[in-house]
Amino acid sequence: MMPAHRDRGWGHVHQLSQRPDAAGDPVLTVVRGSATLRRGTRMVKMLSARQLAGYVRGWLPHGFCYREHDVAHLRTPATAALLRTDGDVGRDGVEVAYALRWRVADPGDYDVPVGETHRGLTALPPRDRLGPPVLGTGFVPSSTQLIPEFVTRDFADLPMPANASLLAYPAEGVEVVLYTYQAEQRGWLRMVGPQWRHLLAAVPGLSPDQEYLPVGEAPRSTHLVGAYGGNEYEAVADLPGGFRVLAMTRAARYPVEAAARRLRTGQWRGVPCVVLREEAGWLRLRLRRPDPDAVATTGAQCHDRGVYEVWAPGPEVTDVQVVDHPYVL
Repeated sequence: MMPAHRDRGWGHVHQLSQRPDAAGDPVLTVVRGSATLRRGTRMVKMLSARQLAGYVRGWLPHGFCYREHDVAHLRTPATAALLRTDGDVGRDGVEVAYALRWRVADPGDYDVPVGETHRGLTALPPRDRLGPPVLGTGFVPSSTQLIPEFVTRDFADLPMPANASLLAYPAEGVEVVLYTYQAEQRGWLRMVGPQWRHLLAAVPGLSPDQEYLPVGEAPRSTHLVGAYGGNEYEAVADLPGGFRVLAMTRAARYPVEAAARRLRTGQWRGVPCVVLREEAGWLRLRLRRPDPDAVATTGAQCHDRGVYEVWAPGPEVTDVQVVDHPYVL
């Protein structure tokens, strides 16, 4: 949606989108508000080779991401670099862009990085962040593009939907599907043929000849739960079809009657966090609302644009609770 006015065309809106002081402008607010998510909307997150290696080993969608149709024209390593979130653009020497693509399970799993809740992101100095700055307007920093950006709610991980894909974009600008996620088997199935397997050569610790990459028992900070017949089961989003019980046998893959995303939250030194995992009495935490004070108080390190994590002694983390975010089916 764009304002139909000779003085308020694309150029005017783009100029506003790049000015942090224009975040509350009525015209910009209307334009940004027209970029919405629905169940089944395809999302993408651009990845480095190192990040792709993390996802095949069990990472889950989190942090900054984009609607696929907003960035479908950025399909070469040079153009896709605009959307990188790891801070290694131009330094990894890889002539291929990677991406994770999945479908929205529930619009409530996402937020727009604008307003008071996310104001702290705009105040973080360059030494404390990775990737481009957050403008607070809800748009990507760019001199030529007008791209709405989203973040996962509280910067939390999201359960990996069935048939999510890991992609590659070589210099030719074509899309190559590398792997698809097999929810029941908890792993990634290689889809790429021999002619494109050289695109995996830069991914650390990954053999291009390995057909199946099991995630196994990698720690998960969140999972989808569903109700069927009065009982609770682990569930999976299999969109655009719906939600079903996660089961190896097809006969047991019942459509659930209710679904919710479950995670753990807590506070450390007064800072709200998501609990990612626990090891030997220590908790891995991710800041829910990063700002300069929270980063300084916790000593959290930036691992991705807007994503700050830290280890904390378990007994010092207070108000730890399991939280369910119900989906409207």
